[in-house]
Amino acid sequence: MADREQPYDPYVRTAALQAEIDSTVGIMRDNINKVSERGARLDSLQDKTDNLAVSAQGFRKGANRVRKQMWWKDMKMRMCLIVGIIILLVVIIVPSVMATK
Repeated sequence: MADREQPYDPYVRTAALQAEIDSTVGIMRDNINKVSERGARLDSLQDKTDNLAVSAQGFRKGANRVRKQMWWKDMKMRMCLIVGIIILLVVIIVPSVMATK
């Protein structure tokens, strides 16, 4: 019994190559779609980053404004305390000096 070889059929080989090519094309299309979706997500992320940067700048300005307001409030309180202490000292010292004369 001799080994039987199948007769050469160019269409079988061509069909196999075409199936491989179709598979490769399908994979490439999937990859292209994924890259496109990734680009859209990156654009969305870039927009969110820009919005966050603008918000951060607004927050920084607001925080500086509040810090300055609190500094002035603190300074006013210190000035009131100093004036109060000076008035208290004047009220205590002036009658003592007048009484000793």
